[in-house]
Amino acid sequence: MAKGNGCTVFNEKGEIVYRIDDYDDKGSSEVYLMDLRGKVLFTILRRLWLFGRRKVYKGDYSKLNKEKPKFQVTKRGRVILRSENAEATCYKLKASAGKSALFKIIDSRGGIVAEARRKQSPSGVLLGDDVLTLIVEPYVDHSFVMALATVYGLMLRKL
Repeated sequence: MAKGNGCTVFNEKGEIVYRIDDYDDKGSSEVYLMDLRGKVLFTILRRLWLFGRRKVYKGDYSKLNKEKPKFQVTKRGRVILRSENAEATCYKLKASAGKSALFKIIDSRGGIVAEARRKQSPSGVLLGDDVLTLIVEPYVDHSFVMALATVYGLMLRKL
């Protein structure tokens, strides 16, 4: 049996949407973001010789044919997303100074595309540190945002 660490992501109806696992140790060099059926959507790789950079590949890296990463995240939270036509789009993962949000994903124009907050019960009680609400703008790919949130958790050694 494989040893591993990970988490499960639920939607507002309590249904499983994503699974995250590394099948190894906490802070593994290879982490998978999967849909509820176990299909790998993104593989997140960390290579020590790249100064803490994380490369994120669309799909299962072990089945890819040496493709270029879909995006990279630097140690400082800068995200470089490569499109099919090789154009680069930049995003920023930014820790929030206030207590309302844990982190934000900001686009190149400074707009917030997603924000993670600690989940609260209907009566206002904050749930555990590992229970979050992720608010995502409707025009943004949710699996992309989940991949970024996963990278952020890995950077903070929370996954």
